Amino acid sequence: VQLVESGGGSVQAGGSLRLSCEISGWTYTNFCMGWFRQAPEKEREGVATIDNNGVTVYQDSVKGRFTISKDNAKNTLYLQMDSLKPEDTAMYYCGAALNRRPMSCMATIQSLGHWGQGNQVTVS
Repeated sequence: VQLVESGGGSVQAGGSLRLSCEISGWTYTNFCMGWFRQAPEKEREGVATIDNNGVTVYQDSVKGRFTISKDNAKNTLYLQMDSLKPEDTAMYYCGAALNRRPMSCMATIQSLGHWGQGNQVTVS
């Protein structure tokens, strides 16, 4: 399984960015996929996840501003980030794991996931 991210960069507060994560080698219909971030000297935290049933979960701080989606035809995961704030500055990672309900997707990916290389997002 390989995850390749793109789309990070620098933006002013209030701006928008879209992250993409192309996933190859994933042959299962069952999945948890999501976006995580890690700011300097902080733990990696879950931002948003989506599962094979289309159920999405967001961290409270990004609700209403970020949207996670998946294009199955392109095997690509997206994170649309609007109304960005300086506190959103971090390295963003996409992750994928098998859906192991009732375990949450965030917990599953954190502990068992495959990861992309990371993409820096800087909001000033």
